[in-house]
Amino acid sequence: MGGHFDIDSLRNKNKELESKLNSPDIWNNQSEVTKITQELSSIKKDITEYDRLINQIDDNLVLLDLIKEDNDDSELKTIESDYSKLSDDVNDFEVKTLLNGEFDDRNCYLELHPGAGGTEAMDWASMLFRMYTMFCDKFGFKYKIIEEEPGDEAGLKSLMMRIEGDHAYGYLKSEIGIHRLVRMSPFNAAGKRQTSFCAVNVTPEIDEVPKDFEIKDEDIRIDITRASGNGGQGVNTTDSAVRVTHIPTGIVVYAQEERSQIQNKETAMRILRSKLYQLELQKRKDKIDSLKSSADINFGSQIRSYVLAPYKLVKDLRTGYESTNPDSILDGNIYPFIKSYLRMKRN
Repeated sequence: MGGHFDIDSLRNKNKELESKLNSPDIWNNQSEVTKITQELSSIKKDITEYDRLINQIDDNLVLLDLIKEDNDDSELKTIESDYSKLSDDVNDFEVKTLLNGEFDDRNCYLELHPGAGGTEAMDWASMLFRMYTMFCDKFGFKYKIIEEEPGDEAGLKSLMMRIEGDHAYGYLKSEIGIHRLVRMSPFNAAGKRQTSFCAVNVTPEIDEVPKDFEIKDEDIRIDITRASGNGGQGVNTTDSAVRVTHIPTGIVVYAQEERSQIQNKETAMRILRSKLYQLELQKRKDKIDSLKSSADINFGSQIRSYVLAPYKLVKDLRTGYESTNPDSILDGNIYPFIKSYLRMKRN
Protein backbone atom coordinates (compact mmCIF):
# COMPACT_ATOMS: atom_id res chain seq x y z
CA MET A 1 0.00 0.00 0.00
CA GLY A 2 2.71 2.47 -0.98
CA GLY A 3 4.55 2.20 2.34
CA HIS A 4 1.80 4.05 4.19
CA PHE A 5 0.06 1.12 5.82
CA ASP A 6 1.54 -1.31 8.36
CA ILE A 7 -0.90 -4.18 8.74
CA ASP A 8 1.23 -5.93 11.36
CA SER A 9 1.25 -2.85 13.60
CA LEU A 10 -2.48 -2.54 13.15
CA ARG A 11 -3.08 -6.16 14.15
CA ASN A 12 -0.88 -5.66 17.23
CA LYS A 13 -2.82 -2.53 18.15
CA ASN A 14 -6.04 -4.50 17.77
CA LYS A 15 -4.78 -7.12 20.24
CA GLU A 16 -3.61 -4.43 22.65
CA LEU A 17 -7.00 -2.70 22.70
CA GLU A 18 -8.88 -5.99 23.07
CA SER A 19 -6.65 -6.82 26.02
CA LYS A 20 -7.50 -3.49 27.65
CA LEU A 21 -11.21 -4.17 27.27
CA ASN A 22 -10.74 -7.56 28.91
CA SER A 23 -9.37 -5.89 32.02
CA PRO A 24 -12.07 -5.58 34.74
CA ASP A 25 -10.71 -2.25 35.96
CA ILE A 26 -11.29 -0.48 32.64
CA TRP A 27 -15.07 -0.71 33.03
CA ASN A 28 -14.93 1.71 35.95
CA ASN A 29 -14.05 4.44 33.43
CA GLN A 30 -16.89 4.57 30.93
CA SER A 31 -15.42 7.42 28.88
CA GLU A 32 -12.20 5.43 28.40
CA VAL A 33 -14.24 2.35 27.39
CA THR A 34 -16.09 4.42 24.79
CA LYS A 35 -12.85 5.81 23.39
CA ILE A 36 -11.22 2.36 23.16
CA THR A 37 -14.33 0.79 21.66
CA GLN A 38 -14.52 3.44 18.94
CA GLU A 39 -10.83 3.10 18.09
CA LEU A 40 -11.10 -0.69 18.06
CA SER A 41 -14.09 -0.57 15.74
CA SER A 42 -12.20 1.62 13.28
CA ILE A 43 -9.12 -0.63 13.37
CA LYS A 44 -11.21 -3.78 12.82
CA LYS A 45 -12.84 -2.16 9.78
CA ASP A 46 -9.40 -1.39 8.31
CA ILE A 47 -8.11 -4.90 8.95
CA THR A 48 -11.24 -6.49 7.47
CA GLU A 49 -11.07 -4.30 4.36
CA TYR A 50 -7.34 -4.98 3.93
CA ASP A 51 -7.87 -8.74 4.18
CA ARG A 52 -10.80 -8.58 1.74
CA LEU A 53 -8.76 -6.69 -0.85
CA ILE A 54 -5.73 -8.96 -0.51
CA ASN A 55 -7.90 -12.08 -0.82
CA GLN A 56 -9.68 -10.71 -3.86
CA ILE A 57 -6.39 -9.81 -5.54
CA ASP A 58 -4.98 -13.28 -4.75
CA ASP A 59 -8.13 -14.97 -6.13
CA ASN A 60 -7.83 -13.06 -9.40
CA LEU A 61 -4.13 -13.91 -9.71
CA VAL A 62 -4.89 -17.60 -9.18
CA LEU A 63 -7.65 -17.40 -11.78
CA LEU A 64 -5.24 -15.80 -14.25
CA ASP A 65 -2.73 -18.63 -13.72
CA LEU A 66 -5.46 -21.19 -14.38
CA ILE A 67 -6.45 -19.40 -17.57
CA LYS A 68 -2.85 -19.50 -18.76
CA GLU A 69 -2.49 -23.21 -17.93
CA ASP A 70 -5.75 -24.22 -19.60
CA ASN A 71 -5.40 -21.78 -22.47
CA ASP A 72 -9.02 -20.79 -21.80
CA ASP A 73 -9.89 -17.12 -21.80
CA SER A 74 -13.60 -17.57 -21.05
CA GLU A 75 -13.06 -16.30 -17.50
CA LEU A 76 -11.25 -13.14 -18.60
CA LYS A 77 -14.51 -11.20 -18.74
CA THR A 78 -15.14 -12.05 -15.09
CA ILE A 79 -11.74 -10.67 -14.10
CA GLU A 80 -12.20 -7.58 -16.26
CA SER A 81 -15.57 -6.80 -14.71
CA ASP A 82 -14.08 -7.16 -11.22
CA TYR A 83 -11.00 -5.10 -12.01
CA SER A 84 -12.65 -1.67 -12.18
CA LYS A 85 -14.45 -2.09 -8.85
CA LEU A 86 -11.37 -3.62 -7.20
CA SER A 87 -9.20 -0.77 -8.48
CA ASP A 88 -11.58 1.81 -7.01
CA ASP A 89 -11.68 -0.05 -3.68
CA VAL A 90 -7.87 -0.21 -3.51
CA ASN A 91 -7.59 3.51 -4.32
CA ASP A 92 -10.14 4.40 -1.63
CA PHE A 93 -8.32 2.25 0.91
CA GLU A 94 -5.01 3.84 -0.05
CA VAL A 95 -6.53 7.27 0.55
CA LYS A 96 -7.72 6.23 4.00
CA THR A 97 -4.18 5.20 4.93
CA LEU A 98 -3.22 8.85 4.41
CA LEU A 99 -5.49 9.89 7.28
CA ASN A 100 -2.77 9.58 9.90
CA GLY A 101 -2.77 13.10 11.34
CA GLU A 102 -3.11 13.63 15.08
CA PHE A 103 -6.84 14.37 14.91
CA ASP A 104 -7.79 12.75 11.60
CA ASP A 105 -9.83 10.01 13.27
CA ARG A 106 -12.07 12.50 15.13
CA ASN A 107 -15.55 13.81 14.60
CA CYS A 108 -15.57 17.48 13.66
CA TYR A 109 -17.40 20.79 13.57
CA LEU A 110 -17.89 22.44 10.17
CA GLU A 111 -18.64 26.17 9.97
CA LEU A 112 -19.82 28.37 7.10
CA HIS A 113 -19.26 32.14 7.06
CA PRO A 114 -20.30 34.02 3.89
CA GLY A 115 -18.17 36.93 2.75
CA ALA A 116 -19.22 40.40 1.71
CA GLY A 117 -21.94 40.45 -0.91
CA GLY A 118 -25.19 40.28 1.01
CA THR A 119 -27.84 37.88 -0.23
CA GLU A 120 -25.62 36.47 -3.00
CA ALA A 121 -22.95 35.35 -0.53
CA MET A 122 -25.50 34.05 1.98
CA ASP A 123 -27.19 32.00 -0.76
CA TRP A 124 -23.78 30.58 -1.67
CA ALA A 125 -23.33 29.52 1.98
CA SER A 126 -26.64 27.62 1.83
CA MET A 127 -25.50 25.90 -1.38
CA LEU A 128 -22.32 24.76 0.37
CA PHE A 129 -24.37 23.58 3.35
CA ARG A 130 -26.45 21.44 0.99
CA MET A 131 -23.25 20.12 -0.67
CA TYR A 132 -21.75 19.03 2.64
CA THR A 133 -24.93 17.42 3.95
CA MET A 134 -25.26 15.45 0.71
CA PHE A 135 -21.60 14.40 1.01
CA CYS A 136 -22.30 13.23 4.58
CA ASP A 137 -25.31 11.23 3.39
CA LYS A 138 -23.25 9.53 0.66
CA PHE A 139 -20.37 8.81 3.08
CA GLY A 140 -22.55 7.56 5.92
CA PHE A 141 -21.67 10.45 8.23
CA LYS A 142 -24.22 11.78 10.72
CA TYR A 143 -24.62 15.53 11.12
CA LYS A 144 -26.44 17.85 13.49
CA ILE A 145 -26.85 21.61 13.34
CA ILE A 146 -25.29 23.35 16.35
CA GLU A 147 -25.95 26.93 15.26
CA GLU A 148 -27.80 28.45 12.33
CA GLU A 149 -28.53 32.07 11.48
CA PRO A 150 -30.69 32.45 8.35
CA GLY A 151 -30.15 35.29 5.91
CA ASP A 152 -32.59 38.18 5.80
CA GLU A 153 -33.88 37.30 2.32
CA ALA A 154 -32.26 33.94 1.52
CA GLY A 155 -29.36 31.72 2.47
CA LEU A 156 -27.35 31.70 5.67
CA LYS A 157 -25.52 34.35 7.65
CA SER A 158 -23.65 31.62 9.53
CA LEU A 159 -23.89 27.93 10.32
CA MET A 160 -22.09 25.34 12.43
CA MET A 161 -22.80 21.63 12.37
CA ARG A 162 -21.28 18.65 14.13
CA ILE A 163 -20.28 15.80 11.83
CA GLU A 164 -19.85 12.31 13.22
CA GLY A 165 -18.22 9.48 11.31
CA ASP A 166 -15.10 7.42 10.72
CA HIS A 167 -12.23 9.92 10.17
CA ALA A 168 -14.68 12.78 9.60
CA TYR A 169 -12.07 15.45 10.36
CA GLY A 170 -9.42 13.67 8.29
CA TYR A 171 -11.59 13.85 5.19
CA LEU A 172 -13.17 17.27 5.70
CA LYS A 173 -10.03 19.18 6.72
CA SER A 174 -9.42 19.51 2.97
CA GLU A 175 -12.37 21.93 2.85
CA ILE A 176 -10.83 24.56 5.13
CA GLY A 177 -10.50 27.85 3.27
CA ILE A 178 -12.35 30.26 0.99
CA HIS A 179 -14.72 28.87 -1.63
CA ARG A 180 -15.53 31.13 -4.61
CA LEU A 181 -18.67 30.98 -6.76
CA VAL A 182 -19.15 32.62 -10.18
CA ARG A 183 -22.65 32.50 -11.67
CA MET A 184 -25.43 34.47 -13.30
CA SER A 185 -27.16 36.15 -10.39
CA PRO A 186 -30.65 34.82 -9.56
CA PHE A 187 -31.20 37.91 -7.39
CA ASN A 188 -30.44 40.50 -10.07
CA ALA A 189 -33.11 41.41 -12.64
CA ALA A 190 -30.39 42.20 -15.17
CA GLY A 191 -28.97 38.70 -14.72
CA LYS A 192 -25.42 39.94 -14.28
CA ARG A 193 -22.57 37.59 -13.50
CA GLN A 194 -21.81 37.62 -9.77
CA THR A 195 -18.83 36.44 -7.72
CA SER A 196 -19.47 35.30 -4.13
CA PHE A 197 -17.23 33.99 -1.36
CA CYS A 198 -17.76 31.79 1.68
CA ALA A 199 -15.26 30.71 4.33
CA VAL A 200 -15.35 27.07 5.44
CA ASN A 201 -13.75 26.15 8.75
CA VAL A 202 -13.40 22.63 10.16
CA THR A 203 -12.41 21.89 13.76
CA PRO A 204 -11.71 18.41 15.17
CA GLU A 205 -13.72 17.40 18.21
CA ILE A 206 -11.18 17.04 21.01
CA ASP A 207 -12.54 15.44 24.16
CA GLU A 208 -9.35 14.70 26.05
CA VAL A 209 -8.04 18.26 26.42
CA PRO A 210 -5.31 18.12 29.10
CA LYS A 211 -6.51 19.00 32.58
CA ASP A 212 -3.88 21.71 32.88
CA PHE A 213 -5.31 23.41 29.80
CA GLU A 214 -7.64 25.83 31.55
CA ILE A 215 -9.97 28.54 30.30
CA LYS A 216 -10.05 31.33 32.85
CA ASP A 217 -13.46 32.64 33.85
CA GLU A 218 -12.32 36.21 33.32
CA ASP A 219 -11.34 35.37 29.72
CA ILE A 220 -14.84 34.44 28.60
CA ARG A 221 -18.15 36.24 28.23
CA ILE A 222 -21.38 34.22 28.19
CA ASP A 223 -24.54 35.65 26.64
CA ILE A 224 -27.96 33.97 26.71
CA THR A 225 -30.16 34.63 23.66
CA ARG A 226 -33.22 33.29 21.87
CA ALA A 227 -32.38 30.61 19.29
CA SER A 228 -32.64 31.61 15.63
CA GLY A 229 -33.77 29.30 12.88
CA ASN A 230 -36.17 28.73 10.02
CA GLY A 231 -39.10 27.98 12.32
CA GLY A 232 -41.25 24.89 12.32
CA GLN A 233 -42.38 22.36 14.87
CA GLY A 234 -38.92 21.56 16.21
CA VAL A 235 -37.53 25.07 16.51
CA ASN A 236 -36.15 26.06 19.90
CA THR A 237 -38.15 29.14 20.94
CA THR A 238 -36.85 29.51 24.49
CA ASP A 239 -34.14 31.86 25.69
CA SER A 240 -31.67 29.01 25.99
CA ALA A 241 -29.19 29.65 23.15
CA VAL A 242 -25.70 30.35 24.48
CA ARG A 243 -22.97 32.50 22.96
CA VAL A 244 -19.51 32.16 24.48
CA THR A 245 -16.85 34.70 23.57
CA HIS A 246 -13.17 34.08 24.34
CA ILE A 247 -11.98 37.64 24.89
CA PRO A 248 -8.19 37.21 24.32
CA THR A 249 -8.59 35.54 20.91
CA GLY A 250 -11.98 36.88 19.84
CA ILE A 251 -13.24 33.36 19.12
CA VAL A 252 -17.02 33.16 19.41
CA VAL A 253 -18.98 29.91 19.77
CA TYR A 254 -22.77 29.78 19.57
CA ALA A 255 -24.89 26.74 20.52
CA GLN A 256 -28.66 26.48 20.19
CA GLU A 257 -29.43 22.82 19.44
CA GLU A 258 -30.90 21.96 22.87
CA ARG A 259 -33.77 23.50 24.81
CA SER A 260 -31.66 23.38 27.96
CA GLN A 261 -29.45 26.39 28.60
CA ILE A 262 -27.09 24.19 30.61
CA GLN A 263 -26.67 21.68 27.75
CA ASN A 264 -26.06 24.45 25.22
CA LYS A 265 -23.43 25.99 27.51
CA GLU A 266 -21.70 22.61 27.84
CA THR A 267 -21.70 22.19 24.05
CA ALA A 268 -20.34 25.70 23.47
CA MET A 269 -17.59 25.26 26.07
CA ARG A 270 -16.60 21.88 24.61
CA ILE A 271 -16.27 23.41 21.15
CA LEU A 272 -14.35 26.39 22.53
CA ARG A 273 -11.91 24.12 24.39
CA SER A 274 -11.32 22.14 21.18
CA LYS A 275 -10.68 25.31 19.21
CA LEU A 276 -8.35 26.83 21.78
CA TYR A 277 -6.42 23.61 22.31
CA GLN A 278 -5.84 23.12 18.60
CA LEU A 279 -4.90 26.77 18.30
CA GLU A 280 -2.28 26.21 20.99
CA LEU A 281 -0.98 23.11 19.19
CA GLN A 282 -0.68 25.07 15.97
CA LYS A 283 1.31 27.78 17.73
CA ARG A 284 3.68 25.14 19.06
CA LYS A 285 4.17 23.84 15.53
CA ASP A 286 4.77 27.38 14.25
CA LYS A 287 1.78 27.24 11.92
CA ILE A 288 0.53 30.59 10.71
CA ASP A 289 -2.99 29.39 9.96
CA SER A 290 -5.20 29.12 13.00
CA LEU A 291 -8.75 27.97 13.54
CA LYS A 292 -9.80 31.59 13.89
CA SER A 293 -8.91 32.53 10.35
CA SER A 294 -7.61 36.05 9.89
CA ALA A 295 -7.71 35.78 6.11
CA ASP A 296 -10.04 38.13 4.25
CA ILE A 297 -12.91 36.39 2.48
CA ASN A 298 -11.94 37.55 -0.99
CA PHE A 299 -10.03 36.65 -4.16
CA GLY A 300 -6.61 36.36 -2.53
CA SER A 301 -7.35 33.55 -0.10
CA GLN A 302 -9.54 31.17 -2.07
CA ILE A 303 -8.84 27.42 -2.25
CA ARG A 304 -11.50 26.34 -4.75
CA SER A 305 -13.42 28.04 -7.53
CA TYR A 306 -16.90 26.99 -8.71
CA VAL A 307 -17.79 28.54 -12.08
CA LEU A 308 -21.37 28.06 -13.33
CA ALA A 309 -21.28 30.75 -16.05
CA PRO A 310 -20.16 31.54 -18.73
CA TYR A 311 -18.71 28.00 -18.66
CA LYS A 312 -18.87 25.16 -16.13
CA LEU A 313 -15.81 24.28 -14.06
CA VAL A 314 -14.85 23.49 -10.47
CA LYS A 315 -11.11 23.78 -9.81
CA ASP A 316 -9.08 23.31 -6.65
CA LEU A 317 -6.36 25.93 -6.70
CA ARG A 318 -4.06 23.94 -4.37
CA THR A 319 -4.00 20.63 -6.24
CA GLY A 320 -5.05 21.64 -9.75
CA TYR A 321 -7.76 18.97 -9.73
CA GLU A 322 -10.83 20.07 -11.68
CA SER A 323 -14.25 18.91 -12.84
CA THR A 324 -16.46 20.19 -15.65
CA ASN A 325 -19.58 18.94 -13.84
CA PRO A 326 -20.26 21.47 -11.04
CA ASP A 327 -23.82 20.18 -10.62
CA SER A 328 -22.46 16.82 -9.50
CA ILE A 329 -19.97 18.48 -7.15
CA LEU A 330 -22.67 20.64 -5.59
CA ASP A 331 -24.71 17.46 -5.12
CA GLY A 332 -22.05 16.28 -2.67
CA ASN A 333 -19.64 14.40 -4.93
CA ILE A 334 -16.54 16.10 -3.54
CA TYR A 335 -14.60 12.91 -2.73
CA PRO A 336 -12.28 13.25 -5.80
CA PHE A 337 -11.24 16.70 -4.54
CA ILE A 338 -10.61 15.28 -1.07
CA LYS A 339 -8.50 12.45 -2.53
CA SER A 340 -6.36 14.83 -4.59
CA TYR A 341 -5.76 17.05 -1.55
CA LEU A 342 -4.73 14.16 0.73
CA ARG A 343 -2.36 12.81 -1.92
CA MET A 344 -0.84 16.26 -2.39
CA LYS A 345 -0.24 16.58 1.36
CA ARG A 346 1.45 13.17 1.41
CA ASN A 347 3.92 14.33 -1.23
